[in-house]
Amino acid sequence: MTNQNTLQATPVDAPVTDAAMRPAVTIRRSDYRPPDYLTPSVHLRFELDPERTIVTSSARFVRRPDAAPGAALRLDGEGLELLACRLDGEDLDKSRYIADEDGLLLQAPPAEFELTTVVAVAPAGNLQLSGLYASRGMLLTQCEAQGFRRITYFQDRPDVMARYRVELHADPDRFPVLLSNGNLVETRREGERHVAVWDDPFPKPSYLFALVAGRLEANELTHPTRSGREVTLQVWVEPGNMSKTEHAMESLKRAIGWDEDRFDLELDLDRFMIVATSDFNMGAMENKGLNIFNAKYLFANPRIATDEDFARVESIVGHEYFHNWTGNRVTCRDWFQLTLKEGLTVFRDQEFSADLLAAELGEGSPAAVSARAVHRIETVRVLRATQFAEDAGPMAHPIRPDSYQAIDNFYTSTVYEKGAEVIRMLQTLVGVDGFRKGMALYFQRHDGQAVTCDDFVAAIADANGRDLGRFMRWYSTAGTPLILVVSAFDAAAGRYSLIFRQHLRDADGRTVPATGSNPSPLQIPVALGLLDRCGREILATTVELTDGEQRLDFEGLGSEPIPSLLRGFSAPVIVKYDYSDDDLAFLLAHDTDPFNRWEACQQLIVRAIVQTMERAPGAPEPAGRSVAPSTALLGRSLHSALMDARLDDGLRNQLLALPSEGFLTEQLDDIDPVALRAARNQVRTELAHALREPLQNFVAGHHWKDPYRLSVTAGSRRALANAALLLLNCQDLPDAADLAQQQFDAANNMTDRLGALQALLLTTAERRDAALAAFAREYADEAGVMDKWFMLQATMHCLPGTPPVLDRVLELTRHPAYSASNPNKVRSLMNAFCTGNLAEFHRADGRGYDLWAQQVLSLDQVNPQVAARLARALDRHTKFIAPLREKMHAALARVAQNCRSTDVREIVDRSLGASRQPSTATP
Repeated sequence: MTNQNTLQATPVDAPVTDAAMRPAVTIRRSDYRPPDYLTPSVHLRFELDPERTIVTSSARFVRRPDAAPGAALRLDGEGLELLACRLDGEDLDKSRYIADEDGLLLQAPPAEFELTTVVAVAPAGNLQLSGLYASRGMLLTQCEAQGFRRITYFQDRPDVMARYRVELHADPDRFPVLLSNGNLVETRREGERHVAVWDDPFPKPSYLFALVAGRLEANELTHPTRSGREVTLQVWVEPGNMSKTEHAMESLKRAIGWDEDRFDLELDLDRFMIVATSDFNMGAMENKGLNIFNAKYLFANPRIATDEDFARVESIVGHEYFHNWTGNRVTCRDWFQLTLKEGLTVFRDQEFSADLLAAELGEGSPAAVSARAVHRIETVRVLRATQFAEDAGPMAHPIRPDSYQAIDNFYTSTVYEKGAEVIRMLQTLVGVDGFRKGMALYFQRHDGQAVTCDDFVAAIADANGRDLGRFMRWYSTAGTPLILVVSAFDAAAGRYSLIFRQHLRDADGRTVPATGSNPSPLQIPVALGLLDRCGREILATTVELTDGEQRLDFEGLGSEPIPSLLRGFSAPVIVKYDYSDDDLAFLLAHDTDPFNRWEACQQLIVRAIVQTMERAPGAPEPAGRSVAPSTALLGRSLHSALMDARLDDGLRNQLLALPSEGFLTEQLDDIDPVALRAARNQVRTELAHALREPLQNFVAGHHWKDPYRLSVTAGSRRALANAALLLLNCQDLPDAADLAQQQFDAANNMTDRLGALQALLLTTAERRDAALAAFAREYADEAGVMDKWFMLQATMHCLPGTPPVLDRVLELTRHPAYSASNPNKVRSLMNAFCTGNLAEFHRADGRGYDLWAQQVLSLDQVNPQVAARLARALDRHTKFIAPLREKMHAALARVAQNCRSTDVREIVDRSLGASRQPSTATP
């Protein structure tokens, strides 16, 4: 499942809402025990109706040989109306079972039996969007993690794998298309209703079950697999959306081919389907053979999608398809092993995207190397902004957590993105071919099983003859490892030394040296290079750190080199080395690793912003432009880098991108968001002034007049030109505003239209509001584009003399295109404002926190997953200055006192607990 930092929920009148008011139960990994009963097969019959759907389940149960006879069997169930219960065809006496708000308890069932239950559910009233629910005339399901129990009684856990046969009965006029997992084996009419029968030949856990019923049309084709089989591929959408599906279909075909070539994994069904819906808690879901997508992450054409959207669709289509093997054919034993499928599959979709970029430009060419570096930079930028903050906050947890109260709260960037980095380190340690051998052994051993992270690492180790016991500590270590590096040069001996010291989070949450068992040092691959003072590369290698302190000596050097550390971001760690500003400028100019050129630039930008913040207010300014020393050096260095012919437009664009305010907050303590924004804006303006000549050159070509072409080269050109346009409009230049207006009025694609609109937001209130109004008129019928419109306004800076952005956000909640019941809309407005507009959200008067509390509590009534994600906006409240910190603490306490769901309660309780924790500041 694709995590778009999402959600889940509960209808106001459902029993689960009352259950959520009970004391939360902590589930622990150490308490795992296998189920007493297996369920080899399930037959489901659905009489579909939005108001009242009748679900008949006939499931075969077999007691495990090592299970104790006579024990009761608990089946999970939530919000179900039980109509009938039969065991081996006979009505079950009510004394032999108990039906309550948590499920169905069978008293002393036999060793083998068939249980038939008939229940009623109400899809139209299911605002939780979990289980079976209604959306825009469709009926569809979302069962991960625990939605199947809202459809029928079952052991709703991933280690119970069954074969499913599904009959869908429905009104053909309302629901002409009936879809479920596997292969369509029969269609027929029964009176006024029609029936579709689907059979999935592969056992799967209940979270992978899916059905869709509605008025849909399909983009369909036949695709050959490598073995010569012809398979049917379908992308199902509501009528009128077919023109937005071609890119998704092409992405699916590329994903199928890539998995065949890279890992020898072939599509195992005769049919593979994707369905788009507008109401979805997640990004997409990998249900076996029937992927269900949030339409926002499936639809793409030049009119409605940016270049980033096109790339995201390709990545997510690939991600969900790759789950067919890493997640579906081999799944998780329990939810603590979630990273087994998600971290691995994120890594696979990252490799897929990078390989396609390189293939387009010619693998091994300088352009391909640059494209891979840009992709890596984009990945790391997201990791540092989200996961590093999570690692440093109250929700810190290992990629394999030890406990949870609401599993939905652990679909996190730690499990996904950091999990992918752990898999990437495994590939680094054993090599690409070794990793492929390990994957093959993994499937050979575990196809059709529910397994653990240990099983996966064991397969990689055994296939390569490696001892990876120490590496397994990554699965149980919370927090971002810190590596302190110091160097020494012995000129007489020609010896250069690097000493690495690991600092990790201990059991009390403090970052301490990894010198003993609490914490034990990790196995960390560190790619590094040494450059001489002329910029020539002396050495490039990858070393494995395994001790708390480790020394590397390099012999035969005539002068002290400059180290280039953690090239390509070879491990998800923070490296601290005492670089001078001049060292960083040198690496920006000369490093042969593109990633580390960008990294040097980022460090210089951060130093410039911090230095600007630290300059004493009211101090006399020197004559002329007052620029902090780091900013002046940065401007000169960046100007030279932008003119370097070795850099392509993609890397130039990355160099121009300043770190986000969210990332910067993690570098500071006692944050004043207003002061931080002012310093960042000042550095941005000063850079724009220093770089005016190259920036004007980047926009001079009026690229937006050219026909739109989806390619790496064209996309990089657009990205660079739009970044330049934005920077030019930081300076109050009338010509720049006019250029932005021309581009906005005439651009033939969403990338350039949106780029121009972002620039216009920096000009005047009149220009800004006119452009926003024109944009809304043109795209009023495009829900995904309107999400962008809401987000732009939620995150924009307040112009002088205009009302606070908070007032605009409140006004937008009354806009006809906004709906608090639609997760996409909530994320694009509320989440974007609370997490992406720090200076406006963290108002001194506390109104932002009042809005946050009201929204979290309101959403908690209907969709606790959405509410819990919004609740995390105050995760890092202890980082801020005291007046704000105190107001945030009060808002958290108010939500803790009034929330109803376990999802929200777990988040706010952990946030409040952070106030009482010892400092986790790093050395």
